[in-house]
Amino acid sequence: MKKKSIRGLSLKELQEFVESLGEKKYRATQLFSWMYAKGAQSFDEMTDISREFRDVLEHSARVDNLELVRKSVSSTDGTIKFLFRLIDDLMIESVLIPPEETAPGADRRLTLCLSTQVGCPLDCKFCATGTMGFLRNLTAGEIIDQVIQAQRHAERRITNLVYMGMGEPMLNYEEVMKSVDILSDDRSLNIGTKHITISTAGYADKIRQMADEDRKVKLALSLHSLDNEKRTQLMPITKKHSVSDLIESLEYYYRKTRRRPTFEYILFDGFNDTKEDIKKFVTLSKRIPCKVNIIPFHSIDFTGASGFAATLKPTPRDRMEQFAQALREANITVMVRSSAGEDIEAACGQLAVEEKKSKAKSKPAITETLT
Repeated sequence: MKKKSIRGLSLKELQEFVESLGEKKYRATQLFSWMYAKGAQSFDEMTDISREFRDVLEHSARVDNLELVRKSVSSTDGTIKFLFRLIDDLMIESVLIPPEETAPGADRRLTLCLSTQVGCPLDCKFCATGTMGFLRNLTAGEIIDQVIQAQRHAERRITNLVYMGMGEPMLNYEEVMKSVDILSDDRSLNIGTKHITISTAGYADKIRQMADEDRKVKLALSLHSLDNEKRTQLMPITKKHSVSDLIESLEYYYRKTRRRPTFEYILFDGFNDTKEDIKKFVTLSKRIPCKVNIIPFHSIDFTGASGFAATLKPTPRDRMEQFAQALREANITVMVRSSAGEDIEAACGQLAVEEKKSKAKSKPAITETLT
């Protein structure tokens, strides 16, 4: 009998499963709590479940856990990058990001950047993940377990989740939203939806779907240019979903939900940081109330970037601040993101797994790289 993987099952699915084993529904609530709220790694840890039922579970089900292969800690800001091995030996990365010490509520806030795919098919020219190609989608259980495993290494509770790691969340929409439903359940990890952000490179149809489903999570668009030709150079997905299509979908999203989207905007020297770019942003903000995250460009030279990707350079810090201030003067809410984890290649756009296609003959022990 093939064992059923239950990490990632909703409460309803767990109820159906335990009933199929001839057990009462309340057993599902116990399993749900142990797997998610308590982060149990095995049935043996579920001590308030009878030994008899745990024996039944051992023969019919399994709790799949990510294996921590490497943990790298930034010496500059305390960012932690995790390299996890999946059950089929493929690898993903997740990043635990502490707030800046001067940020409001810094002692209470801790953010985890989650991956949703192994690799990514979109080939954005500024992103290391795209150089891996696409291998597969993650399951809801694999997405959730990134939170559970990272929490085991965190000094305080993870309060915020950003689906901004490896992969395009909208290409794994059902599993991503299932993971959100489980993670935000008050019987699970109870991470409020207002503290969860889904970031997309730009799938207009999925943005409308989020609006129609009244998803309470925050929405971020990886924008980087309002010029269709320039954005196509940066992000080939623009050929399928043009800038105008995306703006129309976000306008629909705002009208339907009354929630402001966030625009993520990496500044490239001389490419998308001009006065004309500022004017386009100001015009857009009058059409769609929004927030803007200005992000410094982080080198992906370690991937062997070539062609157009190799020509991209970061806008100097002083001009980044000038760009941000010009938007603020137009009454746009702007944040300038730090380069958290850059020294361990964990900053925005730097996630990639060199071991992506190799199946190790022997699994290495956990190591810590203190950079």
